[in-house]
Amino acid sequence: MRLEGKVALITGGARGQGAAEAKLFAKEGAKVVIADILDEEGEKLEAEVAELGGECFYTHLDVSDSENWEKTVEIAVSRFGKIDILVNNAGIAVWGTNDDTTEEIWDTVMDVNAKGVFLGTKHVIPEMKKSGGGSIINISSISGLVGQPTIQPVYNASKGAVRIFTKSTAVQYGSYGIRANSIHPGATDTDMISHRIQGEENKNRIKNTVPLQRVAKPIEIAYGALFLASDESSYMTGSEMVIDGGVTAGAPNTSANS
Repeated sequence: MRLEGKVALITGGARGQGAAEAKLFAKEGAKVVIADILDEEGEKLEAEVAELGGECFYTHLDVSDSENWEKTVEIAVSRFGKIDILVNNAGIAVWGTNDDTTEEIWDTVMDVNAKGVFLGTKHVIPEMKKSGGGSIINISSISGLVGQPTIQPVYNASKGAVRIFTKSTAVQYGSYGIRANSIHPGATDTDMISHRIQGEENKNRIKNTVPLQRVAKPIEIAYGALFLASDESSYMTGSEMVIDGGVTAGAPNTSANS
């Protein structure tokens, strides 16, 4: 097993991409802490993982709240003794243009997507120092690499912040054996973008903008996270893993992707 003996904390882990990561990590031997604000879905996933023979538990976490983070880390360490892997997966997206962005929308998106990553890193790093290192995996987006015509720029700004914050984390904490890398998915088949990928018009748009002519499955992103969480990537830090079906390789229009 690729994560045997490791403890992973995954935010936004109750459904979608986070849930795929939680199930895959547990399958590969990790003890998993699922953290989210979706309590019903999180508790259901906890039971599902347990039925499959994995070891995990769910806890409520608002990633934008520092006290929530303190409590979550305390619970995780009390339950499993340490934290080896942090996946900052929680995020929200908003479609439109800058004209649609209010101050409230800006603050909300930045609080979840950027501040949440900062707080998670800040509260988990002391535990990683104690255990001699760890792997931090921040889920950014291709929106953190390129501009897009139909996504509010605050989303791009938040994901761009995750990208450079990851690099700074890698530089500052490498001497402690702590690695930090970012993943930049393209459009992925989750509830967050379901309205953007269903219907004939959207399917045609995807075919015209994604070289592989489809969106990603959550498990395809999860396998990237698994590699970064495992010792197989032990010399990889401050890097970007792009999993986008080829969109940023040169496709002229990235509007289909998040």
